[in-house]
Amino acid sequence: NFVLIDTNLDAIKPIFLFCQGSLPMPLFVKSAKDNIWMIGGGITNFDINEIKKNYHLIVISMPKTPIIVDEKYLNKSYCYIPNEKEPDEFDKEYVKADFLENYENRAEIVLNFLRKQKWVDNSKLIVAGHSQGSKVATLIALNNKKVTHLGLFGANPFGRIDQNIRNYRKEAETKEITWEKADKKMEEIYQMYRDSYNKETLKKNPDLLAWKSFSRPLINDWLKITIPTYLAYGTNDIAADLCDVVPLFYIQNAKDNLTYKRYLNLEHNFFEVESDGTTNYEKEHWPEVMNEFIKWTKK
Repeated sequence: NFVLIDTNLDAIKPIFLFCQGSLPMPLFVKSAKDNIWMIGGGITNFDINEIKKNYHLIVISMPKTPIIVDEKYLNKSYCYIPNEKEPDEFDKEYVKADFLENYENRAEIVLNFLRKQKWVDNSKLIVAGHSQGSKVATLIALNNKKVTHLGLFGANPFGRIDQNIRNYRKEAETKEITWEKADKKMEEIYQMYRDSYNKETLKKNPDLLAWKSFSRPLINDWLKITIPTYLAYGTNDIAADLCDVVPLFYIQNAKDNLTYKRYLNLEHNFFEVESDGTTNYEKEHWPEVMNEFIKWTKK
């Protein structure tokens, strides 16, 4: 299931597949007044018309998540919940389907379909992703030789679970918590990760599957990829902290296919961060961040 952000198929253009981040958000929401509005995996933050000038923009739905959801079945984070009385309980089928390889397989089915359409220019294929989507985009680019450009936004080069460890260290260093508490929390993270590799524990707690799957280090995959790769991240994003060391790996391996853009004082979703550490949601930068990437793809 996917959405094409275009109503005019007269123009033949390459595909730009955007891989959305985590959580079971629907592509569209039906309001109480029967109006339908789009979440679209976050693409409403972009300058969509600018993207459409050059590409057919595609977003794939989250697995086992309805395309259109009545707003009463959304929690405060706009995630789909089967039972409105249990806002923290996701659909059990989604939880079972929330692993990296499944996202890649679903994307390949969509790309295979699109490749056969008369309105698609197959000379170029752009695949980009934000946060968890950067992991999906990486695996697609690694295994699909049709991909010509890879975009990574707010990516964690070393997976996912490591940022929890690093966050406890930072909290201890800034005295938000004691080192004793940080030590205990780190050990709990290690144990949770061990459990994710235990088949019996996984059966009892399928939530661990995503931690196991998405904690795969990306840097190893990035170094195998030979197509032009674009890495953009905010300096106030703990998930992307270690992006600062990524160029070192490319230098060590004599690779020159990486372009990176470090956005100062921006957080995970490219909002500005104030001096007191709070996020200013009135100052967003996604449109300019994505437009810079679009310019790069046309070079």
